[in-house]
Order: sequence, then C-alpha cells, then structure tokens
Amino acid sequence: MLSRIVSTAVFGVDAFEVSVETDISPGLPMFTIVGLPDAAVKESQHRVQAAIKNSGFSFPNRRITVNLAPADVKKEGAAFDLPVAVGIVSAFGNLPPAACRERVLLGELSLDGGLRPIRGAVSMALTARKAGVKALILPRANATEAALVEGLPVYGVETLTEAVRLLKGELPLEPTRVNVSEIFARAAVHEVDLAEVHGHDHAKRALEVAAAGGHNLLMIGPPGSGKTMLARRLATILPPFTLDEALEATRVHSVAGTLGPDKPLVATRPFRSPHHNVSEAGMIGGGTFPRPGEVSLAHNGVLFLDELPEFRRDVLEGLRQPLEDGVVTIGRARTTLTFPARFMLICAMNPCPCGFYGDPRHPCTCTPLGIRRYRSRISGPLLDRIDLHVEVPALKYDELTPHRPGESSTDVATRVYAARVAQRKRFADLQRRQPVYCNAQMSARDVKQFCPVDAGCSGFLRTAVERLGLSARALHRVLKVARTIADLEGEAKIQTPHVTEAVQYRSLDRIT
Repeated sequence: MLSRIVSTAVFGVDAFEVSVETDISPGLPMFTIVGLPDAAVKESQHRVQAAIKNSGFSFPNRRITVNLAPADVKKEGAAFDLPVAVGIVSAFGNLPPAACRERVLLGELSLDGGLRPIRGAVSMALTARKAGVKALILPRANATEAALVEGLPVYGVETLTEAVRLLKGELPLEPTRVNVSEIFARAAVHEVDLAEVHGHDHAKRALEVAAAGGHNLLMIGPPGSGKTMLARRLATILPPFTLDEALEATRVHSVAGTLGPDKPLVATRPFRSPHHNVSEAGMIGGGTFPRPGEVSLAHNGVLFLDELPEFRRDVLEGLRQPLEDGVVTIGRARTTLTFPARFMLICAMNPCPCGFYGDPRHPCTCTPLGIRRYRSRISGPLLDRIDLHVEVPALKYDELTPHRPGESSTDVATRVYAARVAQRKRFADLQRRQPVYCNAQMSARDVKQFCPVDAGCSGFLRTAVERLGLSARALHRVLKVARTIADLEGEAKIQTPHVTEAVQYRSLDRIT
C-alpha cells in the first residue's frame, strides 16, 4: 500500500515542496526513512511510532519505507513528523488517499500525539500557496503566523487525531484568520520617545537625517553621554512598516525561531543589538545548516553595535557585503545560500580606550599611540560605508535639566515620513531587480542622476575632498546625505548649505 503526502522544507529563508511517499509492504518489521534526512528527521520514526499508537491508531507491524523527494536535497528539522504519521495512517487504510490530496501538512509530534510548533511557517505557507494547494495543516501555535499569507486556507490543529479527523471531514474547523491592521495598531505604540533625550540637538538632527535617508550612523562620545539612549529611539522616528516589509522580516525571524506565539508578525522595524563578543557566524549567519545571523534578523530595521572597536576584526569586515548589497551570501561545498540583510547600521564608540579624550571634565589617560591603535580597529573601508560620523559630548547639568521638553518622536517622524515619500516618488520609475526605496540605497549611477550640484557646491566639495582626504565612496555618501537633507527641507535641488551640513557629518575623516 502506498500513500503520498505533500509537505515543505526550509532552505535558507525560502522553502521548497517535499513529497512524503510512504510504502507499507509485507516482510520483517522495519521503519526506514530515505531521501537525505538529517539526524532530526531520522529520529522521527521513534516519535511517529509512539504518536500513532498513543493516538489510538494501529501501527502496522510490517516493512515501512518513507521517501522524502526530491532525494538529492538535504532535509532537516522535525516538521516532517506529521506528514510521515498521516502517510502511515493513510497507507494502512485508516484514511482515504483522496483526503490528503492538495493538502500540505507540517508539524513536529510529541510522543502522546500532540503537535509542537515548527520554524519557518511563513516561508512554508508562501510555498504552499505557490503550489496551489487547497489547505495548509500545521500546529495551532503556528497557525496565526502562517495565516498572514493571503489566499491560502490555514488550519491549526493540536494533535495527530485532530489532523486525521480534519482530513476525513469529521472535524468542523474554520480556517485561521488574522487582523493585520489590529496587529500593526498594537505594535505602533513605543515605550520610549525622543523627547526624553535632553540636549544633543546636533546628534538628534543627525539621527533624523539618518532615518530620513536610511543612512548608517556612527556616534562618538564618552561613556554615559547618551549614545545608546539616542540609538534606541531611532525606531520611534522611522517610517512605519508596510505589509510586504513586515512579511520579509517575519520570514527571517520565523526561520530563526524568534517569533513567539503572541507575536506572529514582526510589525515594528527590528532593532538588534548583539554583544561585542558575537562570532562571525552569529553576526553574518552560517552553521552546519546555515541560519540567519544578526544582520538578517535586522532586515528592514536597525543593527546597533555598541562599543564598535571591541568587536572582532573579522566580524566587522564581514559587514562589508551586506552594507553594499543588502544580502548575505553563505557558500557551502554543495550549495550557496542568500539571506536578506538590508538594514541601517548604527554604531557607538568611545573616542579612546579610557573614553575621555576631549572631555574637559575628565582627563584622558591614553597615549597618542594608544588612541591611534584603538581607532585603527575600525578599518577605513568600513568607515567609508558609514554615512554620518557624529560627536556626542557629555552634557552639563543645565543641559540635563531643560525648562521645556524636546521635540517628540511623532513630530520628527512626520518630517521623516514626508522625506521618504518624496524619495519613493523619485525612484518609482527605476526598473531593476533591487528597487531603491531610500537615498542610502542609490548606486553610483543613481547618485549621478539624482544628486547633481551647481558650481558653488562643486567647488566646496573639491575643497572638502582635498582637505579631508575623502575617498570616492565617501564622496558619494556625502552627496546621498546632502540629497536627504534637501528632501527634509522640501528642496528639489541640492544647495550649498545641504552639502556643508553633509560634510560636517564626516568627523572621523578630518585630518588632525
């Protein structure tokens, strides 16, 4: 007797269709799973056997062969438990084969027949919809997450028995529905506000420029000056998520297993802040079965690196490709995986090892050589990829206790959103595989087209390049920042004050 169940498997952040073929034939009792299964898939035979018996079904005392096709692609994870168990029940005659047609089954089984949540439900649901199936059946804990994919009926079940009864038509169960607008509305409330940051008008202006254009930002200042406080409030002024952006981020977090049962959708822009002892695989992604790293978990959001020089050199240099391309490519012997990694990089660092270089109230104990060595931990190519360098000095008491509150995040976010709308209109006609959504994503050709300068601006830029020693990449980033400043001012053309302000945000390029 033979049965065929359709399932899916995750490969990177995408999923592909897997056919679970089950054959029960006479012979010595044996349970074999073929088709390049990993250890977790091989162990499923013990979970499946116990789950079938404890769910009240008869387990066939015969030769059982399960094939996971295509057989030349490695299968990993425990999501094949449910389709294998249903395939055995169907092949043994307890379920009509026609009941399983055009259904996709996913789920990890416990020994008592219960279903545990799985990873990558969003990617699997997208693949199921593309295959044109009639329904997706998976653990109830993943049902809300998978139901975000429109046009695909999703049924969440809690046990193997419920899955079999649903396929037989004996269990009246409605498809899971999600109110996306309600999820976005709940997530739109922030616990912090930019008005809580006193002083630092220059740094807050730089934060606004960075948010308006999607630019990378580096803040330099002594300990306790407010760098982390500023960085954590960046998310409150960024443009709200669109549904497409939210689904892209949710796919990555679903594969990584960071979504909770009460958080089926990443409805706010991710803010990732890894510790400086993070490994290269933890930052960029990788492993025996490659998983998304911090740069991918920050996709469409913010990656904050505090104490930047304390990160390992190989970890920092690994940021070059995602900063330029918006993706991470991980090569293995048999395949190559690509993870999305388009994010804003926000960094913070002390000016010297002791942290008080240039602070009038605390003497610096570092030698000039020690300061140079400390700053040289950040390579020139990486600094070139950071658009804005801003100094965040320590504040005096009078600046910490102002008589009136600062500008709120809502007010700043309004200007940022208006600037982003102008940029989307500007780039709407560009035909490319990787669309441009903000000024920071412009290529060299785009900079030439959208960032023209007059003779006065050109002369000022010439002087800046000669005195600061700017590279060609740094010059392009100055023009991108100037374009963003002009957008915030509602100006169609880049003017000299916009270029002047953009150059001021290159403090680490100044020759001392």
